Amino acid sequence: MLNSTRADVELQRFPWPCGTPASFTGGEFDVSSQTQRAPSTYFSSRVRELAPSPTLAVSESARQLKAQGIDVIDLGGGDPDFITPEHIRAAAANAMNAGDTHYVASAGILGLRQAIADKLLADNGIEVDPNGGVIVTPGGKQALFEAALAFVEPGVDVLIPEPAWVSYSPMVELAGGTSIPVALDPDDNWRLSLERLSDAWTPASRILLVNSPNNPTGRVLDRSELAAIAEFAQERDLLIFSDEMYEKILYDGQRHTSIATLPGMAERTLIFNGFSKAYAMTGWRLGYVAGPRPYLQQIEKVHSHSVTCATSFVQQAGIVALTGPQAFIGELVSAWDHRRRDLAAALNAIAGIHCPLVEGAFYAFVDIRGTGMSSTAAAELFLREAHVAVTPGIAFGAAGDGHVRLSFAASDALLEEAAARMGQVLGSKPA
Repeated sequence: MLNSTRADVELQRFPWPCGTPASFTGGEFDVSSQTQRAPSTYFSSRVRELAPSPTLAVSESARQLKAQGIDVIDLGGGDPDFITPEHIRAAAANAMNAGDTHYVASAGILGLRQAIADKLLADNGIEVDPNGGVIVTPGGKQALFEAALAFVEPGVDVLIPEPAWVSYSPMVELAGGTSIPVALDPDDNWRLSLERLSDAWTPASRILLVNSPNNPTGRVLDRSELAAIAEFAQERDLLIFSDEMYEKILYDGQRHTSIATLPGMAERTLIFNGFSKAYAMTGWRLGYVAGPRPYLQQIEKVHSHSVTCATSFVQQAGIVALTGPQAFIGELVSAWDHRRRDLAAALNAIAGIHCPLVEGAFYAFVDIRGTGMSSTAAAELFLREAHVAVTPGIAFGAAGDGHVRLSFAASDALLEEAAARMGQVLGSKPA
């Protein structure tokens, strides 16, 4: 072809919509026919060895089995089984119908930032400036990821008490840093001490990430543990990432205290929270980070260049969630408390299993060391033989091996059936 341009050549190779290119069959490109090197050579080193989220992988395995007609009970995820309350749903619908479907301020609409600041002061005794001290994000996970990109780089170590939520370490690694596990002991009720922190510390440690109530162990940090964290952070001049997503899901009179309320800690603490768990809003993707303005200014750079802003009408729903009726949260917690007790009783009757009553969140972190199996082997057995999907404890760090995590944010009937199936596989304890 005379005077052909690159675009002309490309059009000849891929002439859709007028025709179907030879290399496009069955709905997929034959990548190998279009490139000379393997796709993996294009992958960045940041993601090449990064494993997908283990909890999502468990749920995906369960979905695949269900698609084959197998009756699988999925207790691997962390999604409340209750619908978002009607008044919150109505707020989002009203906002959309009123035309609130456009970009908003990157840090979040002022009404929601103010509601978050008011909540932090009323519930936690923490004072933040809604103008500069709060950033609204599409989910609490995004807030943590943005903070990791803002403060973690090659040569930076982040101390993470383990067992820990599966996404903490990958976030650190994607930012170029190194996650340093602070291994906790199940026989010491997963307590965090000054000694354990000191043993794990490295000269490159810059950040300590804490999570209370904890996912997966259900532990709530007590005053002595908080005091140890505060002493250690100030002595080593560390920044604190405090994930408080499960703060409202507490049992047996437990109380949540933010590390930011201890003397000398507000100026070095970033608080991460959201609406997913307490307000049953996992699919809405709404969270936030709050803390000192100098840190938030750096996070907002990442935020504005990545997600721009959290969804406008979802933020309107967030205002109503925080400022509207709160009694339903107690109803949710009451239902989870009932399930927590029933599930623990049923699992404790199974040979080789010990299930302590957790203090917060909605997971049972079940000790299966008595079975002699690793957490991976146990999870595979339960899925294969009992058709119950659970998350192996090793997914939460080496300290979690010998345990599996089950979500009790599921119906009473499903939890009862799941425990019965697991009991059929392992047998009952001697009377």
